[in-house]
Amino acid sequence: MTGTFGVGSDERFLPVPSIRVIGPGRAGTSLAGALQHNGWSIHPFISRADDPALAAHGTDVLAIAVGDSAIAAVARQVRPVPGTLVIHLAGSVGTSVLEPHERRAALHPLMTLPNTDSGVARLRHGATFGVSGDPGVETIVSSLHGRSYTIADADRARYHAGATIASNHLVALAAQVERCVANTGVPLDAYLAMMRATIDNIEATSPLDALTGPASRGDEATIERHLAVLDAEVADAYRAMARIAASLAGRTLEVLA
Repeated sequence: MTGTFGVGSDERFLPVPSIRVIGPGRAGTSLAGALQHNGWSIHPFISRADDPALAAHGTDVLAIAVGDSAIAAVARQVRPVPGTLVIHLAGSVGTSVLEPHERRAALHPLMTLPNTDSGVARLRHGATFGVSGDPGVETIVSSLHGRSYTIADADRARYHAGATIASNHLVALAAQVERCVANTGVPLDAYLAMMRATIDNIEATSPLDALTGPASRGDEATIERHLAVLDAEVADAYRAMARIAASLAGRTLEVLA
């Protein structure tokens, strides 16, 4: 099958597609597990101790699932095979890091993958992917019943920064909530329903329409009371986010200067 994968063919009449993954971390194992669940053949993983030179041989897709800064070096160690689609799973870099391979693409899951079990469940049906490069990557998205957005290489860093804010910074904000209320007797769990409802409001309307709270209404006295009881690190984060909230609401507040 190598040489025809995802190139002008009807997937229904192709043999079982196959993938080999370099880098058995969370992203690579999640993708492989999701594809296996959806009928793909999975070759044994290639780890750091293995020689990746022949990794592109005998497979339709080779996924280089290593850290962003290591992708180019690993790609150069692999002998190119005409027809094999070589992909990476990074969000912030383009496809040039996969040279000298002829068929190359980026496939970034726009999803948090904390472990393999949840990663497989989240990727195997309906996930969103940021893609670029060889159109054969869409065959992978289709196999996972997902949807894709084509991201220009010049936009990938900005696209990935958005993903980082959406996921990692949300976790950091939750940790700020937990730290803020640690001695009040109210657990973080009590605030999670509010966080989920806020996300629902954003989805139903827009960030501006979903905004509530003291910064949105210009309530400087309440903001002053908050800042007075927060430790320095939490107060700095509060002040920074309150400025953003106030700006979103079209306000400039002296207390946040």
